[in-house]
Amino acid sequence: MPGSRYRPALVHGYNRDVKKLTLLMVAVALLAACSKNIQNSDAVRQSIVDYLKGRTGQTGLNMDLMQLDVTAVSYAKDEARATVYFRPKNSPDGGGMAMNYVLDRKGSKWVVRGRQENGANPHGGGAAEGGGAADGGTAMPPLPALPPGHGSTSTGAAPGGEMPAGHPAVGSKQ
Repeated sequence: MPGSRYRPALVHGYNRDVKKLTLLMVAVALLAACSKNIQNSDAVRQSIVDYLKGRTGQTGLNMDLMQLDVTAVSYAKDEARATVYFRPKNSPDGGGMAMNYVLDRKGSKWVVRGRQENGANPHGGGAAEGGGAADGGTAMPPLPALPPGHGSTSTGAAPGGEMPAGHPAVGSKQ
């Protein structure tokens, strides 16, 4: 039969196409299974550095002169919350500040959504007087006392609650 000698070639071509398709499907499945795991401090740190370098014009912060350490990070689905400690590279321990950031997963990268306010002063101490490490800030030593005769920092009044002689009343438009 003249048509029978062509049949093995057709079957061989079909098998070759099925093998190629199978290999392609296996490769796609392996790539999907081996997608980059970005749930680690290094990936979060790099995303925050990239974010801050992109905002240098607005912040004036030169990230090449700063040491940035991710001190804590938590993950929830496609979101990461990180606490980052900044300090000048040439400074001894201390002299830095802690900031909280929220990041969103976009493909194989983290993208900074913004800072998360925790009510604490980022330079240490809490929002309320006496705040410290317990309320999200970094413990700092208390400030020295004001010199004798200096008014209160909250009212600007001299000791005894009165303004110095000749001083306009608080809230006046002089």
